[in-house]
Amino acid sequence: MNNYEVIGQIGEGAFGKAFLVQDRGGGGDRRCVVKRSTSEREKEASKKEVTLLSKMRHPNIVSFIRSFHERSSLYIVMEYCDGGDLMKKISMQRGVFFTEEQVVDWFVQICLGLKHIHDRKILHRDIKAQGPVHVAQTY
Repeated sequence: MNNYEVIGQIGEGAFGKAFLVQDRGGGGDRRCVVKRSTSEREKEASKKEVTLLSKMRHPNIVSFIRSFHERSSLYIVMEYCDGGDLMKKISMQRGVFFTEEQVVDWFVQICLGLKHIHDRKILHRDIKAQGPVHVAQTY
């Protein structure tokens, strides 16, 4: 983690914890998300995620940057989506409807990302408004 300055924790779940970080390496001022898995169960799931995410290259799927082991933890470095997730957008609306055009635009982006995943015989089992798109398993 020496290459990253932790800005703050942005999530926690079954996978472990997620942190917003500043890349100290050659990337200059690039912000990334680092997911840390510590338990054996988390690490096994994260290893599978690394294998699948590293194969995904699509504008509608969060980009995998790298992974590494350090002090018995597995770290996954991913692109930071500074616009937030869909749940954040929904809560910011405070009951005001999105335009039909906006809903269709987001729906198409989600479908294109899922098509990319499905074309590679990978099934996404956790589609939700919170968090980025993550791949789950091959089928």
